[in-house]
Amino acid sequence: MLNKYGYGLVVDGDFGPGTDSAARDFQSDQGLAVDGIVGPDTWRALASGSGSGGTDEKLTHAQAAAMFQSAGISWSSSGNCSNRYNSSCTSFDQLRRTSADGIIAFQRASGCTVHITGGTETGHASGTYSHWNGYKIDFAPYSCVSDYVTGTFDYLGTRSDGAALYESGAGNVYAHEGSHWDATYY
Repeated sequence: MLNKYGYGLVVDGDFGPGTDSAARDFQSDQGLAVDGIVGPDTWRALASGSGSGGTDEKLTHAQAAAMFQSAGISWSSSGNCSNRYNSSCTSFDQLRRTSADGIIAFQRASGCTVHITGGTETGHASGTYSHWNGYKIDFAPYSCVSDYVTGTFDYLGTRSDGAALYESGAGNVYAHEGSHWDATYY
């Protein structure tokens, strides 16, 4: 259950040092007694998705990065940084868990290499379903990715800026913006 909170543990049935550390971090984040024991209070918080959990959970950069690394998804930024307030960075701070899960599901379903180039950093268009609000992720338009989107998802037409739009069966929208794909996860 700790992995749904971005800890990226290997599921092997062993409560080893990594699991102990993740349990303690989770307890600290939830304001619980920090003892590394998954007792009734910790289990209730894990199972209920209360506090920082749940599908609309906002992730820290470290949580999202751990999820992406565990899934084999890479990322880069032109500024080699992750500061959310710097448009040259690629930040995952305040990314919705639904968006992180969406790009991971996309990568698994497509079998393609996914390389993220934009997250929640400033400098993108504003709006409710924006990068800043954690709904969007930009990724490189490798041929495998582009072939998968255009061959699998429904073509919706073009946006006012000319970007071709495609919609997945789950209702997520992928816009081809030339230098990258812009994915919106609902």
